[in-house]
Amino acid sequence: MFVEVSLKLLEGFGVTLKIFLLTLAFSLPLGLIISFGSMTRFAPVKWLTKGFVWIIRGTPLMLQLIVIFYGPGLVGTWAEAQINAGASGALIEWLATWHVMDRFFSVMVAFVINYSCYFSEIFRGGIESISRGQYEAGQVLGMTKTQVFFKVVLLQVIKRIVPPMSNEIITLVKDTSLARIVMVYEVIYAAQKFIKSDGLLWPLFYTAVYYLIFCGALTLLFGWIERKMSYFKS
Repeated sequence: MFVEVSLKLLEGFGVTLKIFLLTLAFSLPLGLIISFGSMTRFAPVKWLTKGFVWIIRGTPLMLQLIVIFYGPGLVGTWAEAQINAGASGALIEWLATWHVMDRFFSVMVAFVINYSCYFSEIFRGGIESISRGQYEAGQVLGMTKTQVFFKVVLLQVIKRIVPPMSNEIITLVKDTSLARIVMVYEVIYAAQKFIKSDGLLWPLFYTAVYYLIFCGALTLLFGWIERKMSYFKS
């Protein structure tokens, strides 16, 4: 039984790992773009970006996941009701085609949006911590603003944001368990199936081993990265 449970949990952990990796792959670059939006001098974009980040950071990820998964279906049902009541129009007809999102896709949309906003604040803090003198020195040497950012500033920013970024990424590992809310087969959902089918509670606690090993490996990885980046002096 132990082997069977381990294999099933490993299968669920594969989905957990997929959510984790895809979220990082999309939310890190998107977070950098959002951070530029929150630092721009163009006021409408700046305040729109800041407002969006405030909403996402101020509401639970679980709520965002529920809204993204069920929201389109609810809108589509409302539009169909309006059409049945005699309403017409291209917008209503288009909304009536909306259906509940694919479960895994809705999880990815919610996670990417949520974590890109958190990462954007970390990026913004790191970028703004670099003194203006370094930008000016690079421009005196004939470098463009883009060259200064990528060749002088970015590596220093990465060094400074590694600790808060590592904390957020480890939090992401544990937040993947929220995918079970929309019945995505991640590791905890796999353990819960044993409770329903066999009345076994211990597989649920056994999932902690998978999380601890993965988070431990990430802790070692980020510790190594910090040591590699130590040649930058704050």
